[in-house]
Amino acid sequence: MLKNRRIHPPFFEIGPKAYLYGQEMIDLAKCIDRVAIKYDVRVIVTPQYSDIYSVAKATENILVFAQHMDPLEIGRGLGSVLPEAVKAAGAVGVMLNHAEKPLTFSNLKACIERAEKLDMYSIVCSDTLAEAVAIAHLNPDIIVCEPTELIGTGQTADSEYMKTTTAAIKSINPEIQILQGAGISNGEDVYGVMMLGADATGTTSGIMKSSDKNAMVEEMLSALRKGYDDYRKNKEGE
Repeated sequence: MLKNRRIHPPFFEIGPKAYLYGQEMIDLAKCIDRVAIKYDVRVIVTPQYSDIYSVAKATENILVFAQHMDPLEIGRGLGSVLPEAVKAAGAVGVMLNHAEKPLTFSNLKACIERAEKLDMYSIVCSDTLAEAVAIAHLNPDIIVCEPTELIGTGQTADSEYMKTTTAAIKSINPEIQILQGAGISNGEDVYGVMMLGADATGTTSGIMKSSDKNAMVEEMLSALRKGYDDYRKNKEGE
């Protein structure tokens, strides 16, 4: 059983989507693993289903999550993603309701419940403030707040969106962790989000489209640690 469902902050989510697979994914995962240790940060990685086992076996500190799963039970369901199967492959959690893989509210609720039953983390994506509030009532472990229109644009959400979504979610369940994402393209973006008091942020295209993925991992995770620490130092000095 997960002794503590709360992932110790700061943490980061790297979503390869369908940009990377096979040996290239494993090589990047090994780099992420090393850099995560260097800066003492946690990193969630969501590889292709076919790479879950290999990435989990090749790394020690990465939190491997499935990109999606379906709420079906063992049995019939051709083409579906069985929760027990991704867990058996090495996934410790699952991402749900991404803009590219949306779920109905009833299926989302069922998936969160299945994840909890299997002792897997659930990280659920939300778009608007209203959606974030609705999802908070389902009590996932982590909510990703990212305006859909900003995903992959290199433009981050404004500070008001980040503050209001964080406050609204925490007012419903203070145990839910919040990842403020969308448009994170470099270390400066990461630092800016963390200086607003976030526990986490993440990216896909910022790393996947970089000419030097390893160097960008280093840049972003170092900024994650620095931003998290600087924000707390500033709070202590107030």
